[in-house]
Amino acid sequence: MRTQGRRGSANVEDRRGRGIGGKTVVGGGIGGIILLILVTLMGGNPGDLLGGVIGGAGTEQSQPYEETAEEAELSQFVSVVLADTEEIWGGLFQQQGLTYEKPTLVLYDDAVESACGTQQSAVGPFYCPGDRKLYIDLSFYDELRRQFQAPGDFAMAYVIAHEVGHHVQTLLGTSDKIMPLREQLSEEEFNRYLVRFELQADYYAGVWSHHAQGKSLLEEGDLEEALTAASAVGDDRIQEKARGYAVPESFTHGTSEQRKRWFYKGFESGALEGGDTFGAKSL
Repeated sequence: MRTQGRRGSANVEDRRGRGIGGKTVVGGGIGGIILLILVTLMGGNPGDLLGGVIGGAGTEQSQPYEETAEEAELSQFVSVVLADTEEIWGGLFQQQGLTYEKPTLVLYDDAVESACGTQQSAVGPFYCPGDRKLYIDLSFYDELRRQFQAPGDFAMAYVIAHEVGHHVQTLLGTSDKIMPLREQLSEEEFNRYLVRFELQADYYAGVWSHHAQGKSLLEEGDLEEALTAASAVGDDRIQEKARGYAVPESFTHGTSEQRKRWFYKGFESGALEGGDTFGAKSL
């Protein structure tokens, strides 16, 4: 992706070097390594995040943070990607007669406080509707390359665009429609809605990519990097890797094939209207 020499977003908050003391994280019913792997699927357990608070409060402890050259390059990259999402979604919302409210992207290391509670970097990048902020530990880029075998800068751009997709859902009121269902449905039934919720965020990531390509920002191989990343974080692939088999009724984000399909559908369309995953007969 072409980012060199381009402007970054003014909505980046750097909290690196601020450790969290006395932190507690509530798991939500899935134990051990399975929990950590499932939570890593682009933003933690969305049911917990939609619910508001998923962990206890901690005490922020500041200390000087020395950024490596690689981190400096990556932090600039995510800032430019965020700026691109602001411009593109701002235009798309304007076409709908709406106003796009820009989210803040928070850089952190190890642990962070949010309106969704205290989170550790093991949860991966996440979006918190309570404060309308995206949170990311830049070390996730290495995990994406090593653990998920999804290298490339546009793989990371896809991750950011997916979380921005959740912000779009918040602004459009989709999150408010899904949240009450937690108290009305069984866990298995609610998971089906979560899958559609996450696939819609993948679709919105594709919509952004469509318009980024229209601005000649994508380079050769970028689309393949995003599709590889989307496939790598499918519920089926993650669960099979973690325990040797998949449990479809526990899926919360969709299969590898579904995640690729909806991202690519958004990439081809470039329109908000094509992302009704909740009304789709087949995912």
